[in-house]
Amino acid sequence: MKYVPTFIIALIFATILYAGIQRSTGIVGRTQKNGVGCTCHNPVNDNSVLVQITGPDTLVKGGSAEYQVTLSGGPAVLGGFNVASYLGTLNPVDASTQLMTSELTHTSPKSFSGGSVSWTFSFTANNSVYTDTIYSASNSVNGDGINSSLDKWNFGQKFVVHVIDEPSSVENEKGNLSNFILNQNYPNPFNPTTTISWQSKIDAHQTLKVFDALGNEVATLVDEYKSAGNYSEQFTLSKEQLSSGTYFYQLKVGNYVESKKMILMK
Repeated sequence: MKYVPTFIIALIFATILYAGIQRSTGIVGRTQKNGVGCTCHNPVNDNSVLVQITGPDTLVKGGSAEYQVTLSGGPAVLGGFNVASYLGTLNPVDASTQLMTSELTHTSPKSFSGGSVSWTFSFTANNSVYTDTIYSASNSVNGDGINSSLDKWNFGQKFVVHVIDEPSSVENEKGNLSNFILNQNYPNPFNPTTTISWQSKIDAHQTLKVFDALGNEVATLVDEYKSAGNYSEQFTLSKEQLSSGTYFYQLKVGNYVESKKMILMK
């Protein structure tokens, strides 16, 4: 009978123990940025598991905001997650989340409540104008402590963040006005105030209005003749207290008409 040195047995045991701890207390490198998913639980992702990131889709360069990753579906007893970003900086905001090699993961499996479980984190954009992506993967397990096909996981849809310059105040710059431009409001989602900025290449009567999802007019922000230039207006919740949801803002300048979507989140 061959003799197996004690230190080899100890090393094997430590490796197995570490692998288990790495998963029970979080794991990274599992998103579509650089990984193949939570394959330690199940080799194939399950589309009945929904992983969703919510938060602002627009930030000024160097700006920060809080985001949330929510998991539903699967056995729905305990859940874990991994979030990564393309270029921006991620950070935890509470003890349920931790940073590992610039990515985020759970500190321990989190119990479902009301059919879902979520984690909150912060994202800081780089100090330049660009488009970033937040990647996610999450697993829903039955809590029996055994990695098996009974556990389910999925990737989240890639969440795109547009990083822009700080919206300028009302100004008239006729030197370089070759197009009409209606910018995405910032911040978005918002509560209670957001800024809408645009560029007009002509002198004309201009209107900027806000509508609800049914097409009902909510507010008129601009209704006057303006010279060609760059402008911005703030939309602030009125005393009528609009409900959370999707709204649209529409710019009309002469024959030019454009609308964009914004989200009120209370």
